[in-house]
Amino acid sequence: MTKFLFDEFHKISPAAWKQKIQFDLKGDDYNDTLLWKTNEGIVVKPFYTSEDRTNLTTKSSQKDFNICQSIFVDDEKIANSLAIDALNRGANSIQLKANSTFNYAILLRNINLKNTILYFNFSFLDANFTIELSKHINSQNAYFQVDIIGNLAETGNWFYNLKNDFSILENIVNNTTNSISVSLDLYQNSGASITQQLAYTLAHANEYLNYFGSKVASRIHFIFSVGTNYFFEISKIRAFRILWKSLLREYSLNNNTHIFTTPTLRNKTLKDYNVNMLRTTSECMSAIFGGSNTIANVAYDAFFQKSNEFGERISRNQLLILKEECQFESPQNYANGSYYIESITHQLAENALFIFKEIENSGGFLKQLKSGKIQEKIKQNVLKENNQFLNKELVLVGTNYLQNKKESHHSKFELYPFVKERNIKTLIPPINRNRISELDEKNKSPLK
Repeated sequence: MTKFLFDEFHKISPAAWKQKIQFDLKGDDYNDTLLWKTNEGIVVKPFYTSEDRTNLTTKSSQKDFNICQSIFVDDEKIANSLAIDALNRGANSIQLKANSTFNYAILLRNINLKNTILYFNFSFLDANFTIELSKHINSQNAYFQVDIIGNLAETGNWFYNLKNDFSILENIVNNTTNSISVSLDLYQNSGASITQQLAYTLAHANEYLNYFGSKVASRIHFIFSVGTNYFFEISKIRAFRILWKSLLREYSLNNNTHIFTTPTLRNKTLKDYNVNMLRTTSECMSAIFGGSNTIANVAYDAFFQKSNEFGERISRNQLLILKEECQFESPQNYANGSYYIESITHQLAENALFIFKEIENSGGFLKQLKSGKIQEKIKQNVLKENNQFLNKELVLVGTNYLQNKKESHHSKFELYPFVKERNIKTLIPPINRNRISELDEKNKSPLK
């Protein structure tokens, strides 16, 4: 019966489809009307067929994704209480952020260290503390998100200096597992294009491989951030797995890639801020289908309000609904076989590889960073996106499209929502995280 049904349909070539579309356009040009060119230079077609298949398949090291709750450590007892509450309400992993050392015995009290995946994101570099903490946990499920190159890129300075930073990190690497992270989220949140994000992250990680050797490959993991370009963000994660696997092949390695993902803040808005929930839902879906190992959603008000129970509960429940009610329990490989996604994945990987080779041929990522070339390339894309935002080619609903005319800014922000100017001396120009709508919001805000 099935064979008979499909025998009724004749295979139509892409050329025939295009001819039919051209006829229906009634004189309009196919290329000008229906082809869309992205900031990455990728041409998106109105239809895809089996001829667009690249047979690219990606596999995550796990079938399911972890739901993570991010918690800032200020008071260890409060942070501990928040972590236990999040675990009781559906999370199975916790990201702990800290600006200074803390009492880890109090912080981790009554948390099942063997079954809970822990991520430690420190804005300081301390080998003794990190090693002691690792020994206390004694688990393969702990990830130390230590990125000295990422710190240099974002702040413009080393923690101490190049020699000391690498020496301290080497001590951490030799005495812990999962101890180097690479921050694609910095490049995404600063306005880099998807191709740039992939290329810079690969070159960034390669600096660690060049310095420490192939032995550290198994200790490197990645922090991703995804935007609302739904299919492209799925393809971005998939493309990076392919790129990382290809790079490790040059070192005669075949390690799995661990990817920790959060939604971006770059497209989040003060105006009509409830729309941010829709944006993060789409972004979490991209993270899921792209094959992220762990996803930490961000609250809709995370950039202008301090952490609060309502915002954190909503963000966690978004992931729980996607996982339990939408039945996205084992979705990491769902995108395999999609003509469109495979085509985008292939093009993103190829374009990023081209930029990566340019960086390596010019002396490597650190050299390009110190010369300011990386920063300048990102700035060029930011200016392009700003113009697209002003011309409504890049739409943020509620901000530059379908605005609520009755809505007005208030000054009761618990957190300053704009980029802060830093009057400190830096070794290199820092890469600044910024939101697309900031200039528009700042000009109309009493905080300016």
